[in-house]
Amino acid sequence: MMEATSVAAEGQTFNQRFDEYGQWREVFVKELQAFAQWLAERGLGSSAALERLARLQEQAFDDKITVAFVAEYSRGKSELINALFFSSYGRRIMPASAGRTTMCPTELTWDAARPPSVQLLPIETRKLSASLADWRLKGSSWLTVPIDARSADDVAKAVQRVTETTQVSQEEARRLGFWNDEDPADNPPLTPAGLVEVPRWRHAVINFPHPLLKKGLVILDTPGLNAIGAEPELTVSLLPQAQAVLFILGADTGVTRSDRQIWQEHLLRHIDAVGLRLIVLNKIDTLWDALTSKEEQAEQIRRQRHGVAQTLGVPVNHVLAVSAQKALVGKITRDAALVRASAIRQLESVLVDSLLGQRHLILHQSLLTGLAEISAEAQRLLGMRLRDLTEQSQEIAGLQGKNASARRSIRARLARERKEFDACVNKVLGLRAAQNKLLNQAFHELGGKTIKRELAELAAQLQGKMLTLGFQKPYLKTFARLQEVLEGSQDIAGQIQRMLAESYVSLNTEFGFSLAAPATLDLSAFKADLQKIAESNRHMFSVGNAFKMSSGEFADRLVAAIAMRLRAVFEAAANEMELWSKASTAQLDIQLKERRHNFVVRSETIERIQQADLDLGTRLRELDDRLIDVRQDQLQLQRRSEALAQTVHDAGRALQAAAQAHSDPA
Repeated sequence: MMEATSVAAEGQTFNQRFDEYGQWREVFVKELQAFAQWLAERGLGSSAALERLARLQEQAFDDKITVAFVAEYSRGKSELINALFFSSYGRRIMPASAGRTTMCPTELTWDAARPPSVQLLPIETRKLSASLADWRLKGSSWLTVPIDARSADDVAKAVQRVTETTQVSQEEARRLGFWNDEDPADNPPLTPAGLVEVPRWRHAVINFPHPLLKKGLVILDTPGLNAIGAEPELTVSLLPQAQAVLFILGADTGVTRSDRQIWQEHLLRHIDAVGLRLIVLNKIDTLWDALTSKEEQAEQIRRQRHGVAQTLGVPVNHVLAVSAQKALVGKITRDAALVRASAIRQLESVLVDSLLGQRHLILHQSLLTGLAEISAEAQRLLGMRLRDLTEQSQEIAGLQGKNASARRSIRARLARERKEFDACVNKVLGLRAAQNKLLNQAFHELGGKTIKRELAELAAQLQGKMLTLGFQKPYLKTFARLQEVLEGSQDIAGQIQRMLAESYVSLNTEFGFSLAAPATLDLSAFKADLQKIAESNRHMFSVGNAFKMSSGEFADRLVAAIAMRLRAVFEAAANEMELWSKASTAQLDIQLKERRHNFVVRSETIERIQQADLDLGTRLRELDDRLIDVRQDQLQLQRRSEALAQTVHDAGRALQAAAQAHSDPA
């Protein structure tokens, strides 16, 4: 029987820190919810502000952290996953025995909406152009193997399915991307029947309620060079977007030709991507023997780390040496000395502290920016309420001892102000129409049809053609046109911002609003993302990749994978623009609502006073009470905002301090 509480046996270095980060996110989400409820109860939250808070809650709660493990076969990659995450279950979960290894890219994650299972996508789907993202939406195309999450044996048995292979003809292997006539040295051996053994599955998703997976960890286990190179979505999308990539080498083999090829073709291009990139020199136990002292062994490992760092062109503190097998055995048998000798704790510390510190830095900036904008909007509204209540109090106080003529004069003034307000509303409606027209123009350009049109043209040029040295030109032109789309959207946002700023000055002057000029929308991050995608995949369209690209299926899969990345960028840009637009006009909407309510209250008050139905002193006391309430709300808003910001700061400082403590594992 496998109990979730048994995770306590792990030794805590990785699990406890990750769990603490997950707990912080859960607590912070609850605090955000309480803040949103408080704003709503006091009428301080515009629809845009509440939507922004909901997105911040979702971002904090659903923040996924993907750790990808990349290696050639027989480097101990699956054993390392077992040692890091699954030792508490008393046995191997990922297949790591001789001759039985992961044959297809495998994701370990947890989705509470689905039962525990292993989902397997048949390798034959590679012959179709749909991307993995498209196949994820077609559940019936996957083989689903249910698992009993309470039984380690049942989980391991189900996961064993990722090792399955099938035999196909050379032609079929060529179409699937496992046979290369131009580089026969990397081709798998033929069976006696002249067939080629290939993975049975294209992709696997293991939905498993491991405590760390529940907290948002996603583990990506990738197979060797052939499988990586044949699946564009891995190198175009999954690996570049992973928050941490561990490239595993063998201490017994060093950096082999295929290791170097994986590094240069699939990882080096993304070394500047957001995330942690570590080299793990595994199997250091092969250097242990009775004839060498511990000092000599340590010196051998030091030399190997420096040699690997020099060969791959990375800082030596990015190369860590471990023994995954000894770490797993030591953890299961509770042999503390063996665990220490395996050096797994150092890797755990560097991984969790650097990774979580980095993730929190990104979350930190987003949370603080969003909170500051929401708080500023609410404070402006409270300031407007304070001003209106003060004016009402002065207006009512001025009626004391006055005759009916004075009251009629106030009613006439209210009527004039109401007429002016109606003119203001008409002006705002015209402003909104002009804004929506510009927005729709931007959304049209940022929509999926633009990407589909551009990549369809690129795909058409790939069909039936061998690549030439000049073929990168249309590829780069495609991205240049897409950059122009983002720049055009940036220009439209600038037009909207200038139009709103000018209109707000006019509304403040003519009608007494307290509108602040909207912030400028900055889409430069999305332009940078687009540039990274273009540069990191440029080599796919070079003459060196001509043979692969001559396969229509591979070219289609490559274009589909790039399209998926581009859709994500453009959708994010459109969402950011929509939220910015809503936030830019939210203050106007809520101040219009307040002004309208103010007219109703003032009119009713004057009417009741006119009919002797309301005592002036009573009304003045009511207004004084409301003024006190508003001032208290101002203080409460400031305290709540500062408390939320402090929570974010405190978590960030703790994570950064831990990361700095492990910044140089050399």
